[in-house]
Amino acid sequence: MKKDKLHIHWYPGHIAKAERKLKEQLSLVDAVIEVIDARLPFSSSYDNIAGLLGEKPRLILLNKSDLTDINELNKFIKILEEKTGFPVVKSDAKNSKDLNFIVKKAVQLSEPRIQALMKKGLLRRPARVMVVGMPNVGKSSIINKLTRSSKTKIGAKAGVTRQQQWVRINPQLELLDTPGIIPMKQEDQERARKLAFVNAVSENAYSNEVVAKELLVMLEEKYPQIVKDFYKVDNLTIEDISKSRNWIVAGGEADIERTSVYILRDFREGKIGKFILDEV
Repeated sequence: MKKDKLHIHWYPGHIAKAERKLKEQLSLVDAVIEVIDARLPFSSSYDNIAGLLGEKPRLILLNKSDLTDINELNKFIKILEEKTGFPVVKSDAKNSKDLNFIVKKAVQLSEPRIQALMKKGLLRRPARVMVVGMPNVGKSSIINKLTRSSKTKIGAKAGVTRQQQWVRINPQLELLDTPGIIPMKQEDQERARKLAFVNAVSENAYSNEVVAKELLVMLEEKYPQIVKDFYKVDNLTIEDISKSRNWIVAGGEADIERTSVYILRDFREGKIGKFILDEV
């Protein structure tokens, strides 16, 4: 399959602004819930996350795990736990079975800072956490899941700007319900392509056709038969898929744009299959 050149670029100014905003929010909390797209356990995590968070403890959530092969995902969980020293949990927005475990872990991770504050003479207070992650990994859906059982807004706190909204999840835990955006670096273009595949990059940064072609190339390398069976084609090209679906424009040509959009949508919604694009 012929590959067109795909280059995705972000602006350094945007990255610097996002980092400043995130650090302001981090100063308000005891611990962090980092959300990662389970289809990209490595590529959707910020390279300098430890430097950005400092000594702030974190719970790592592999979100959208329902779109992955769980047996394969468990291998990544083990690697991430060994690499970071923090707990790693599978999660998806549709399932609330993991909710109590997430809340319990967040409280546990916050306890050392709370104890340190109490030693300075302050009264015990609930743990305070925030959710961080790259764009479109599911931060807002995790926040919604955490706050679904408790809509108690507790407003601004001393020394906190009025825009910061807090929600009491239970008597032991409060959530800063503004998701922190971790900026993306553009040096690694293979990683940038993977982020485009899962829609973690603004659609203004690429064309659907080029990204769909790149996606088919990667899927053909990793899961060829599954994808060919889904589209009922012998060759994984946009043209062949378009013709197999009878998506034709004037002159009998393949409808490349429509087909590209559907390929990306099929992948992102898990219709083609359950995939992980990173390598152990």
